[in-house]
Amino acid sequence: MSDLLRAPAETKYAEELDWLESVDDGPKPFSWRLSPKMVRLFVLGSERSDGLDREISQKWFGDRSFVERSIVTLASDRGLLLIGDPGTGKSWLAELLSAAICRNSTLVVQGTAGTTEDHIKYSWNVSMVIAKGQSRESMIPSPIMTAMETGAIGRFEELTRSTSDVQDALISILSEKYISVPELDSDGIVFAKPGFSVIATANSRDRGVNDLSSALKRRFNFVRIPVVTNKKSEAEIVRFRTEELLRRHRIELDVPPTLLDVLLQSFADLRASAAAAGSDDEKLESALSTAEQIGVLEDSILHSNFFGERALTARTLASSLVGSLARRAPEDLAILNKYLHGVVEPRSKEEGDSWPEFLEGGRDAIATLS
Repeated sequence: MSDLLRAPAETKYAEELDWLESVDDGPKPFSWRLSPKMVRLFVLGSERSDGLDREISQKWFGDRSFVERSIVTLASDRGLLLIGDPGTGKSWLAELLSAAICRNSTLVVQGTAGTTEDHIKYSWNVSMVIAKGQSRESMIPSPIMTAMETGAIGRFEELTRSTSDVQDALISILSEKYISVPELDSDGIVFAKPGFSVIATANSRDRGVNDLSSALKRRFNFVRIPVVTNKKSEAEIVRFRTEELLRRHRIELDVPPTLLDVLLQSFADLRASAAAAGSDDEKLESALSTAEQIGVLEDSILHSNFFGERALTARTLASSLVGSLARRAPEDLAILNKYLHGVVEPRSKEEGDSWPEFLEGGRDAIATLS
């Protein structure tokens, strides 16, 4: 695993999954590797009341009911659609569920404007077709077809970014549970095996790009993942991801709790400002999600490690925040400048601590970008 830039969840947590499978005596739907209770435990982590001989780490932070509804959906014959703002952990939850259920989270189709039916059905190895003709051997199955043939979970990222033709093809797969291959005289239908299902994700901000048809919506159970606004929960997520980051980069660097509080408070302030804004021009283009918060912290940690004094400072944190969130010039720079003068400056005078240095670092970063 050490030679992988990013190991899939089933590889990263293989030891945990093996152990859970060895002690799991609960009923398992279809060909699932773990029972629904153990899938939930793998995703949300163990508690004392679970009575396990070892601790299972929490990997996704959110409402327990979202995870349970997702698991129940996958145990039925309906697809699961995780929908929410960017950075709310939809893809990570889909990966964890796939890893726990079938030990394969890599059967993924990425939805874009260029995604075609071939990407969710099949294509052909042209050189083999020329040499031997069309056959199952020369056919290249899509990740979704592979999931059907193996009774696994297929994932479809950014469903609403794909065109209506692709969405219509997915309706047939979810309804009929087979893919017809008319080019083959025999063995021309690929049937889904028990356990096959689809987890799709969609960003609520993409509404209007390629809206889902009513027919496709009926094939999915919707689970809406909200933006994390509870400061305690968000702090847990950021700490969890930061610890992973430090381990992956083999960095020994202290992240003071006071600076984590500054980051959390800054995002809370900016979200409140966005909610009160009268138009989109008065809002940052950033979704201000937890994922973007982690990105700001990652940027500042790496900068401190490579170019700083190997200690995270409020100045570096402010510079990373401005650099990450100022995507439009001059609109976003003006919004951040207003935030620094209207909120951070009074707070730095009243509270002190890391806020004066954070204010100075933010001002310098805006001046550099202006």
